Amino acid sequence: MSRTVIAPARGVDGVDAGPLPGARRMTVGVEEEFLLVDRRTGMPVARGPLVVEAAREVLGERAQPEFFGAQVEVCTRPTADMAELRCELALLRRVMAEAGAGEGCLLAATGTPVIPPERPPAVTPGERYGRMAARWPFLVGSYDGMVCGCHIHVGVTGRGQALALANHMRPWLPGLQALAANSPFSLGRDTGWVSRRSVEHARWPGVGPAPLLDEAGYDRLADHLVRTGTLLDRRMIYWYARPSEHVPTLEIRLCDVNADLDVVVLLAALVRGLATALLPEIAEGRPAPRLTESRLRAAHRLAARQGLEGEGLDPVSGEYVPAATAVGLLLARAGPGLEAVGDRDLAEELFDRIRRSGGGAARQRAAYLRRGRLSDVVGDLVRTTLNAPT
Repeated sequence: MSRTVIAPARGVDGVDAGPLPGARRMTVGVEEEFLLVDRRTGMPVARGPLVVEAAREVLGERAQPEFFGAQVEVCTRPTADMAELRCELALLRRVMAEAGAGEGCLLAATGTPVIPPERPPAVTPGERYGRMAARWPFLVGSYDGMVCGCHIHVGVTGRGQALALANHMRPWLPGLQALAANSPFSLGRDTGWVSRRSVEHARWPGVGPAPLLDEAGYDRLADHLVRTGTLLDRRMIYWYARPSEHVPTLEIRLCDVNADLDVVVLLAALVRGLATALLPEIAEGRPAPRLTESRLRAAHRLAARQGLEGEGLDPVSGEYVPAATAVGLLLARAGPGLEAVGDRDLAEELFDRIRRSGGGAARQRAAYLRRGRLSDVVGDLVRTTLNAPT
């Protein structure tokens, strides 16, 4: 397989970041949300609670219900090894798919429902979900709001380190979003976006780029958002990078779920590699990059609209560049961290393959173009989710 040429990594001031001898191998964990679709029609079906109950016989709490009944979630254990992460993700998908088969449905990793359902969506029973549905009924009354993401956690020493990493990682996250784009179809139509999930999810309060904050600032803002009723609780802080409220991690939560497991592994490797590269600079007291809010949002919009095929933004200069170049810059920036933990060859190889194939959104569109059938898109997603040959 050909290798992508990666430029030397640049620091926040444009200086080569250099090697990171003896860097700590941070742990990584992944949460994946999936759609359950009827095996005959490909439509979303609200059998999530039953499927999760069956899956928990094997997976325990690693199988979780999600907001809508046609969704389920799996959560890996923290690990410092990418091969181990991939094996666990494959196991979680297989067990959840087997549980779904027992309820007459299939597991599909896509950011939005491809085929529209016959009935309005059902919210999963539960006190908190019920309060959210009552507070924001316009967001839960149709399947537009049913979106499936992939959330990546890296282990940190505490909230202060998580926030410092979030501050430094902000300009680089649109590259992850472009790589992960996997939702061009929604409810029976090609939306014109590669990540329609990003558009629909942004309708919720608390979704978007994280503000630049220290611990005291985070607590003040979080308390204000809950006290004023903007958010139900702190768990509704859906920033693209946020400190977890229940485990000592930084959570990156702007990626579409992907059927191709290689994409998920690459995303996790890049998040950890970038964090590993940035920690020494944070320890040295380097300031976080201050890309303007308008430029940052423009970069995320481009990533959601065009993915790897159009334009992106250079996270350092703020200038427009080809999207694949912007993602290449992300790999270069994470390069010292990837090298330090032994993931650089893996990341370069996976990125080269994904760049040439176009990623998840391109694969969905190619599946549709073969015969003009949305059912072919769903069928390809189901097969790829289980890593089965097409």
